Amino acid sequence: MQYNGLLSTFSKGIKIFIASFVIVLSIGFFTGLFFVNETSSLSTMGIEENYLGNENGVNATIMKFKKSEREMLTIVHTHVLSMSFIFFLLGILVWMTKLSKKMKLFLTVEPFFSVILTFGGIYLLWTGLLWMKYVVIFSGMLMTLTFAVSAIVVLYQLTIKSLPPD
Repeated sequence: MQYNGLLSTFSKGIKIFIASFVIVLSIGFFTGLFFVNETSSLSTMGIEENYLGNENGVNATIMKFKKSEREMLTIVHTHVLSMSFIFFLLGILVWMTKLSKKMKLFLTVEPFFSVILTFGGIYLLWTGLLWMKYVVIFSGMLMTLTFAVSAIVVLYQLTIKSLPPD
């Protein structure tokens, strides 16, 4: 089946439908990042405090307590499931763009590794492996970058006329 560049061949109505989905998905994704910034200040110390608490902190402006195991399992479970669906659906659209197979493979497989590293890392951080906060930051940044690039590529290729085949 020929799917490379298929996205640009869709009718205007389908393109509008897909673009609407990608835009709303992106709003949801980046709103989640704003929430992460509010809860952890997007820093290694903030991530550590968000899950392990800061009740021993001298200069804590907002008191945070260590999350319970139930809270941690809920966070990991819901995020791994929802992010898997997000990247699966966006990945289908990426495979219909006109990009090299290597780029498509990276943009569609890497986020699944980042999801496991980010949320598995958060859980391992919670268990006491404090160095996992660096893995969480790196994998979260990589996951965000691949999401943004994928969404931009899809939206761009929805705006152009049918691309010539390879």
